[in-house]
Amino acid sequence: MSYEDFEKVDIRVGKIVAVEDFPQARKPAYKLTIDFGPEIGLKRSSAQITNYSKEELLGLQVVAVVNFPPKQIGPFRSEVLTLGVPDADGKVILLTPTREVPLGGRMF
Repeated sequence: MSYEDFEKVDIRVGKIVAVEDFPQARKPAYKLTIDFGPEIGLKRSSAQITNYSKEELLGLQVVAVVNFPPKQIGPFRSEVLTLGVPDADGKVILLTPTREVPLGGRMF
């Protein structure tokens, strides 16, 4: 892959503003509503991050790919890919900025 290919992936910072259970998902997951600021606005994401409580997630800044096509997950349309990495037990640990940053900031 070239650097130009990598630049096509639009990775932004957003803040989780709503967390809902997603009982229809095959694997345990939440439905997230994420605010990416005035340019992009609110987007929804399905995320297998049930090792976090809803209270931990609410207000958390996260990193997500915002320019992939939406993906239908059961009855839910996931619009962005929320990024994370597995811990030693295989549970997803979300990628987050180490300090508060403006919503919609693009990773470079």
